[in-house]
Amino acid sequence: MNLYCNVKRGENIESRHEVYALAIDEDGKTIFSTGNPDYSTCIRSSLKPFQASAAILEGATELAGFTNEEIALMCASHNGEEIHVKTARGMINKLELNVSHLKCGSHPPYDVGARNRARKTGPTPFHNNCSGKHSGMLSLAIKLGAKTDNYVSYNHPVQQKIFEQLKRLTGKNNFPYGVDGCSAPTPFLTLKEIAKLFQALGLNKFPELTTAYNAMANHPYLTAGKNRFDTDFNNAINGRGITKVGGEAIRGMVIKTAKYGVVGIAQKILDGNQRANETAIMTILDHLDLLKIAENEKLEKYKTKKLFNHNKVHIGDIKGIII
Repeated sequence: MNLYCNVKRGENIESRHEVYALAIDEDGKTIFSTGNPDYSTCIRSSLKPFQASAAILEGATELAGFTNEEIALMCASHNGEEIHVKTARGMINKLELNVSHLKCGSHPPYDVGARNRARKTGPTPFHNNCSGKHSGMLSLAIKLGAKTDNYVSYNHPVQQKIFEQLKRLTGKNNFPYGVDGCSAPTPFLTLKEIAKLFQALGLNKFPELTTAYNAMANHPYLTAGKNRFDTDFNNAINGRGITKVGGEAIRGMVIKTAKYGVVGIAQKILDGNQRANETAIMTILDHLDLLKIAENEKLEKYKTKKLFNHNKVHIGDIKGIII
C-alpha cells in the first residue's frame, strides 16, 4: 500500500509527495501502513508533549504553579498570537525569570496579524512557537536545582531528565539525536516508536502523559492557534484524541475508538513539505473511518487543499490517494 499526495494544476498532476505512515490499534497490531514502519526520522516538535511530561513527572509544573493552559502551551507549536505570548510571559513571571532566560531564539509569528504587529518592535523569544516548551524546561531546571543557563545542552540535567523519560516510555536506551530549530536536542525515532508514544498519551497508563493529553484536549487554541490543523482537530475531536505536528512534516496522533481501542498514528511526508501534512492525515483517517460524521464535517476543508495563484485564482489542489 502506498500513500501519495498529488499536487494538481488544473486536472493534471504537477508534483507528488510520498507519505510514510503507520497506525496501530490498542493491542499493537498494525491497522494501516504505508512505506517503512521502521523508517527513522527526527521527531521534531511532535516530541513536545513528551518533553513536557518530564517536567510534569518531576513536579516542576506543580512547583511553578502552572495552570492547564500553561501546560498546553508547553506542548504547543503556537502562532505567536497575543494569547500565546501573554501565556508564555506569565509562565516566565511565575518562575521569577525574564525573556533573556529563554534560549529558543526569536522568529516572526506564524499568524499574519501577529507578525504584522510584531514588526513594530521586533519579535521576541515569547513569539517563538517553542516559548511554552522552553518555559517548561526552565521550570524543570529550577525544580532540579540546576543552573538555568545552557539548559538546551544535551548534557544539562534538564535534557538528561527528558531523555530518561523517553527511555522509560519507549524502553529504548540510546537515541541518535540532532539539534532542533529552538536549539533543544531532539531524537530520531522510527515511525513505529512514534506511533507507540502517541498511543501512550491516550492510554491513561502514565499520569504525566494524561495531564499533557488533557491540557491539549481542553485548550486546543493554545496548542497552535488560528487556522491551524492541530487546533481544529483537537477542538473537533472534543477530547477523543489529539495531534501534534513537527518540523519537516512529521505528525503524531492518538485517537480513541470503539473499533480499535486507542489508536496511535505516526506520519512523515518524505520530502519534508508541510503543505501535504493535513491532507495526508485526513486521507488516513478517512481510509480507517476513524472520524464521526460531525467531526468529519468540521475538518472537511483539510481533505483537499485548494491552491491559489497571486490573483487568488483557484488553480489546483492537493489531494491524498492510496494505491
